[in-house]
Amino acid sequence: MTADAIPDFPFDRPTALEPPPQLAELRDKCPVSHVRLPSGDVATLVTRYDDARAVMADPRFSRNLAREGAARLSTTKDGGLFNRRSEGTMDIREGQGHMRWRRLLSRWFTARKMEVWRPRVQAMTDDLLDAMLAKGSPGNLSAGLGLPLPVRVICALVGAPSEDQDKFAHWSRTMLTLTRNTQEEVDQAYQEFTSYVSDLVDHNRENPGDDLLSELTQITDAEDGRLSQDELISTVRGLLLAGHETTSNMIAIMVAMLLAHRERYEAVIDDPDLIPGTVEEVLRLDSTLSVIGGVPRFITEDVELGEVTVPAGTTLIPNTTAANRDPAKFADPERFDPRRQNSNQHLTFGAGPHYCLGQPLARLELQVVLSTLTRRLPGLRLRDAPEDLRLRTGGLSGGLQDVWVTW
Repeated sequence: MTADAIPDFPFDRPTALEPPPQLAELRDKCPVSHVRLPSGDVATLVTRYDDARAVMADPRFSRNLAREGAARLSTTKDGGLFNRRSEGTMDIREGQGHMRWRRLLSRWFTARKMEVWRPRVQAMTDDLLDAMLAKGSPGNLSAGLGLPLPVRVICALVGAPSEDQDKFAHWSRTMLTLTRNTQEEVDQAYQEFTSYVSDLVDHNRENPGDDLLSELTQITDAEDGRLSQDELISTVRGLLLAGHETTSNMIAIMVAMLLAHRERYEAVIDDPDLIPGTVEEVLRLDSTLSVIGGVPRFITEDVELGEVTVPAGTTLIPNTTAANRDPAKFADPERFDPRRQNSNQHLTFGAGPHYCLGQPLARLELQVVLSTLTRRLPGLRLRDAPEDLRLRTGGLSGGLQDVWVTW
């Protein structure tokens, strides 16, 4: 493949809610292919389900892109979030250090633990929806519910004041830049965010409450010891980042995906038992949340993917949008089917040793929102035509710009 033949990535798309057609073409004809990133570097895109899952699950494939030869994603000098060297936290990204970190945290992110939060999430959802309804139709669902709900939840979880949500929004958007921000802006956001979280950790250690962070500052384990200050800072920063960006965007995406094909929304109104399956299909079929489609990996040895030998030193991007629509895994993959038996086997939360710790909480929030909207607002509709929805651009985290609804 000549340099001129390597396509620029991310690909353009016909509308905000439709995936780029090139992904399906690559999955069918060239499932392991070169793409050129915004930085100008070349990475290898993996588009079939089995290959993408193998890349995610294999512990030999490193998520540490702060190394010689790894492709830089963003236009900033540091190459972006995945390439940035973060002193004192590298050991919790990889190998035994990561497994120790997961053991210490995973006990707090079980489905059973998160279920205890359902009444609190429900109360927050009702409170925000009440305020949105009081302003009258039409309403900005992104600003009224999508953004503030996950921030309130994650702030309650780590004992941070929810009125700081504008700060989290600014820091996370800047840190997740692809083409939008300068290196100086990114460095300042890291410095301010880290300082904020460090103060929060110190405060919660001295004044423990009933939140996760207070417990993490006190916890010790016979085998794993306790989280260090740097590890706590990295953990809380990651939780606030994920709690703000990913679930916030996903709430707006879910509502748009269901109202763009309103029979999907009406099906839940008629049968609330479809809520879990509907959430899984939304997660499977979404193509907007991650601009590149998955967390990149760096390989230090030659590997076989399908019938292709990928050389050591390659940066691989497992593209979940393509993998989650692979007909080899999901029958009639483009069809939205809340009764699909294997819909929860999608790769949206990753796979293997880096499977998303917070996925029980994200699923809970999406289920509560969908249950509340279909129960309280059966007449909910998009204000604008689906093809008029606009993507958020310039960052690693995509999603939709404001989603306006009527009722």
